[in-house]
Amino acid sequence: MRHRYECPMRWADLDVLGHVNNVVYVDYLQEARVDLMRALFPAPAGVEDDLADGVVVVRHEVTYLAELHLGVAPLSIECWVTEVRAASFTMAYEVFHELPDGERRVYLRATTLLTPYVFATERPRRLTSAERDALAPYVEPPVSPKAAPIPALDWAGAGHYPLQVRFSDVDVYRHVNNVKYFEYFQESRVRLLDELARASGEDQRPSVVVVQTDVDYRRPILLRAEPYDVWSKITRVGDRSFTVESEIADGETVLARARVTLVLFDTATGRSIEPSHRLRRALEDASAG
Repeated sequence: MRHRYECPMRWADLDVLGHVNNVVYVDYLQEARVDLMRALFPAPAGVEDDLADGVVVVRHEVTYLAELHLGVAPLSIECWVTEVRAASFTMAYEVFHELPDGERRVYLRATTLLTPYVFATERPRRLTSAERDALAPYVEPPVSPKAAPIPALDWAGAGHYPLQVRFSDVDVYRHVNNVKYFEYFQESRVRLLDELARASGEDQRPSVVVVQTDVDYRRPILLRAEPYDVWSKITRVGDRSFTVESEIADGETVLARARVTLVLFDTATGRSIEPSHRLRRALEDASAG
């Protein structure tokens, strides 16, 4: 069984290309997930410590399949459970619009690994038997295998972005919300591509679209005056794509890791392109550094 959520879209969800920004999709997933959790585990009036509000994200795997533009009709999101373990469960999602002929235009598929969490003690906990029973009707076998773990990043030669957490980034539990990590990695990546463009002699940073993002959450990020560090490095270069791996750190302590695959994109034709000779040389030099 799958839970269906109709998610309204906002004009502010769009990026400079007029597409829904890759970060915003993760916000959509969160809305669908919370809607399901609230339906399964309604809290008594005035109580906020139910499972709907007491889980933390351990990992996201997000595959972007098609560009999405702003529309009046809400976006349909189906979510379900692919695995239930003693102290965690995995949810899957499909984001789509239904077409007049009954087919689906699918924009994104994703999975999220979650664990119940006691915020008063800052510790994870095991699922109760009642919670496992409530999740059971939504369990379906996983469609695709899990992505490979994200390895530790060698910061030597990596691009650096000083991350200043904003007050609005923090959720009700005083942790940075899981969606904001995608935004932080994006900010670091944009700065890295600006530096790459300068190194290659290009007039502007290359236009890219995100096709895959995997994020591992290791420790909470908290609001504070001092910036955190985001380190990013190109680790793979393909014919029309490349991969950026990143880490958010507090000194030597790694708080999160990301692996993002991007495709070079021609904004005029809407098609993927090969990099220029100068850009390819800069990409390869960066990946070898």
